[in-house]
Amino acid sequence: MTKQPPSAAKSKSLAGRIAIPGDKSISHRALILGALAVGETVISGLLQSDDVLATAEALRALGISIREDKAGDMHVLGRGTGGLCQPDTELDFGNSGTGARLMMGVIAAHPLTARLTGDASLTSRPMKRVLEPLSHFGARVEGGRGKLPLTLTGAALAVPVSYELRVPSAQVKSAVLLAGLNTRGRTCVIEPVATRDHTERMLELFGADIRIEKRPEGGLKICVRGEAELQPQHIVVPGDPSSAAFPAVAALITPGSDIIIQNVMMNPARSGLYTTLAEMGGQIDFLNPRRQSGEVVVDMRVRASALKGVYVPGERAPSMIDEYPALAIAAACAAGPTRMEGLGELRVKESDRLRAIHDGLALCGVDCIAGDDVLTVTGQKTIPGGVRVQTRLDHRIAMAFLVLGLVSENPVSVDDAATIMTSFPGFLPLMQKLGARISP
Repeated sequence: MTKQPPSAAKSKSLAGRIAIPGDKSISHRALILGALAVGETVISGLLQSDDVLATAEALRALGISIREDKAGDMHVLGRGTGGLCQPDTELDFGNSGTGARLMMGVIAAHPLTARLTGDASLTSRPMKRVLEPLSHFGARVEGGRGKLPLTLTGAALAVPVSYELRVPSAQVKSAVLLAGLNTRGRTCVIEPVATRDHTERMLELFGADIRIEKRPEGGLKICVRGEAELQPQHIVVPGDPSSAAFPAVAALITPGSDIIIQNVMMNPARSGLYTTLAEMGGQIDFLNPRRQSGEVVVDMRVRASALKGVYVPGERAPSMIDEYPALAIAAACAAGPTRMEGLGELRVKESDRLRAIHDGLALCGVDCIAGDDVLTVTGQKTIPGGVRVQTRLDHRIAMAFLVLGLVSENPVSVDDAATIMTSFPGFLPLMQKLGARISP
């Protein structure tokens, strides 16, 4: 018997209190910096997703001991900067662009050779933006033509680099800073437009000598001093705001809903979606703010709201680049048009995400127009649905259109929900717990 694709049907009000999985960005970095520290780092709440587990396996292949205890905490026995070993197998990052790009930075300053690969989605994504600055350290690349699979040979004696980002990318910035950890002297990244600062916060937590300066002409200069001895930590991973986006939007658009999402990280460089939803009239309250492993954490109360269309400026894109699929669903249910600019980076995500959003919305009967880096969605009172959306191996597209199905006149299904495991294990039962009519 052929398994039916996951689908979502019109639902009554959502209610309840939920905790979402740990943040993916923090989880990757905690594993990597734990491996580069001297001694045992303990990570509580690590996101047990395919993406993060692929990074853990890559580190094991490079000689790092990582084990899980009975309580679910991960113990990483770090070997210090410069302590990684020559791998005997290729490093397969599955669907994880974050894991692949950050680990390229680590490998670039180690005297070893590693072959990196991934799944069909990852091997289609551009890597030149990371490989180009890493070549300045002395790293060499064979094969790939700027994409995986490729072979990366780290520098035997890496030289410090000062590099200005050509595109706003936290992954490129982080790769350069991670390479700088095993490089004598100061390595600097000049960032004309601010991006996520999780790497900088966590480097400081692990005891790295990191300096951040505001530039007179705008942006930041971030420098790290290499050959430092990082100190092991106990990291408590906060909930992922990108994952929280989907139940949050579901509650906003499903009449009568009132939910609480616990333990959500609210880093200023990641809060663009929630700023935008508030501008749209979304009722979102941030409760019990506190600090956890260097990050601000809140509980979010989200209630059904009468949303209105807004203009979302391009300069906000870096702070919400992963949340546009969720925002597009909110926009489809808002009064009037929502225009989103600065979306060019969506073209090189797990799929051509801009096209995937547009095509999925159009198929569901939503009025939308997409340009090279612009998307305009005109909300409407009634969304026909009754279709199967092609996810294109993209976990966020799958979750977004299952959320849209909760308010469509007819069920909306997706061709594949397996990719959701890359970032949000347990998404389907969690949504069902709130009252969503989603069938696996």
